[in-house]
Amino acid sequence: MQGLETFVNKYLFWVHLPDIRITDIVEIVIITVLVYHIMIWIKNTRAWVLFKGILVILGFILIAAIFQMNTILWLAEKTLNVGIIALVIIFQPELRKALESLGQKKFLSGLTFMDSQKNLAERYSDRTISELVKACFEMGSVKTGALIVIEKDIVLREFERTGIALDALVSNQLIINIFEHNTPLHDGAVIVRGNKIVSATCYLPLSDNLELSKALGTRHRAAVGVSEVNDSLTIVVSEETGKVSVAEQGKLERDLTPERLQERLEANQKRFEENGKFEKLKRRMKDHGKENSQKSDK
Repeated sequence: MQGLETFVNKYLFWVHLPDIRITDIVEIVIITVLVYHIMIWIKNTRAWVLFKGILVILGFILIAAIFQMNTILWLAEKTLNVGIIALVIIFQPELRKALESLGQKKFLSGLTFMDSQKNLAERYSDRTISELVKACFEMGSVKTGALIVIEKDIVLREFERTGIALDALVSNQLIINIFEHNTPLHDGAVIVRGNKIVSATCYLPLSDNLELSKALGTRHRAAVGVSEVNDSLTIVVSEETGKVSVAEQGKLERDLTPERLQERLEANQKRFEENGKFEKLKRRMKDHGKENSQKSDK
C-alpha cells in the first residue's frame, strides 16, 4: 500500500484526484434516476412532440449565435423569461399527471429501472392485422360506427385512463361486440397496444382543423384530433356511410378498401420490426450467454 502511495506521489503528482465521498455517489445516483424518469415521461407523453418543437427553436437560436444574428439573439434573450412561464402553461396537463402518478407510486418501485413502460411498443402480428381488417369491414357492411386507436411509440396512457381497462387479445368478434349498438362499451374509442385491446370507451380530443369536411362527424374529428397530438394510427368506421378511414399525423385518408387498410397496417408493422432489430439482437446475445453458462455448468 505504501509502495502504491509512493508511486502515485512520485510519478502521478500532476494528476488531480477529487475527494469523492459517499454522499457524492448517492447524489449522482439520485440525479441519474431523476433524469431517467424525466426522459421516460417526456417520451411517453405528448410532451415529446412539444419538446421536439422546442429543440427546433433552440437549433435556430444556435445558428443565430454562430452567425452573430444580433436581432434574433436579442429577441430570444427578451422572451426567455416569458418562455419559461409559457412552458409551464403548455405542459400543465402533463406536469399535473406526472405529479399525481408520483404521489400514487410506491417510493421504492419508483426508483427501480424495471419500468412498466418498457414493453409497451410491442409489434402486432399478422393475425391482429387480419382481425382488424375483417372487423372493420364487417361493421361497415352493417353501418356500425367504430373508432380504433393503434398505439405506436408514444404511450396513450392519458387517453387510456379515460376509458374502461381491458386486457384482451384483438379479435374480430370482440371488436364487433364492443361497438355493437346499445352495449355498455360501444361509445368512445378502443386503444390497441400490440396484440391486445387495453382500453375501451376512451375519450379523444377533437380536431380544430378547418380544412376537414363539414360532412365529417365527431368520430372522424376525434380520429384526426388524436393523430395531431401523437404518432398513433386511428381507424374509423362511419356509422352513416359504413366507409372505413384512417387518420395519421393529422391527415385523414377516406374510403379505404380492405387491401389498402391492410397495406397501411403492414407498413406500421414494418416500422416496429425495424425498431425491434436492436432488441432482438440483445435477446439473442442474452440467450447465447445463457446457453454458454449452461454448457459450462454441465
